[in-house]
Amino acid sequence: MNAERVVRRGVLAIAFAGLLAGGAYAQSPDPSSQQQDLKDDKKDIRSDKKDLAKDRADRNADQRDINKDKRDLAADRKDRNQDQRDINHDRRDLNKDRADRNKDQRDINKDKSQLASDVKKYGANSSQAQADRKDLHADRVDRNKDQKDINHDRKDLNKDRADRNADQRDINKDKRDLHADGKDRNQDQKDIHKDKKDLHKDRKDLRHDRRGH
Repeated sequence: MNAERVVRRGVLAIAFAGLLAGGAYAQSPDPSSQQQDLKDDKKDIRSDKKDLAKDRADRNADQRDINKDKRDLAADRKDRNQDQRDINHDRRDLNKDRADRNKDQRDINKDKSQLASDVKKYGANSSQAQADRKDLHADRVDRNKDQKDINHDRKDLNKDRADRNADQRDINKDKRDLHADGKDRNQDQKDIHKDKKDLHKDRKDLRHDRRGH
């Protein structure tokens, strides 16, 4: 009876030891699987670094575009403001030349009346009539010169208005470009933050896989 009990205990002990060994083996990591995990982690880290470098390069390029847009915007605003000053100057010149032309026309009308009166009173070849004709000619020359100035002022005014409008369109385009580049820069910055998080996570995974648990 004692011998049978001893044999039974021995068999149970061997079976229990086998179970423990099997469980330990089952729990121990597969070396080939662990190596693959390490390779995958390193690959992920390299990919994260590339993504991070690319997004930083994109962000920096967008920032350079923003800086250029700001310079362009400032230059176009300066041009637009100068064109507006030119327009204001052209308007003053035009108004002055119109006033001069109108005054010359009144002088012409007055000279004509005076000439007609002097011809009737003193004769067509009188000294008074000749003086009136001289005044009339001078006032017509002045009137014609003022009209030329008016035509020139109109051309300048139209050109400066066209320049001002073109500069305003450039300003509007610069604003759109600045908004778009700012949006791109902000998106790249978000991508950079995401890349950093991914890199941190993959490095953590690598440390975890190296420890084997």
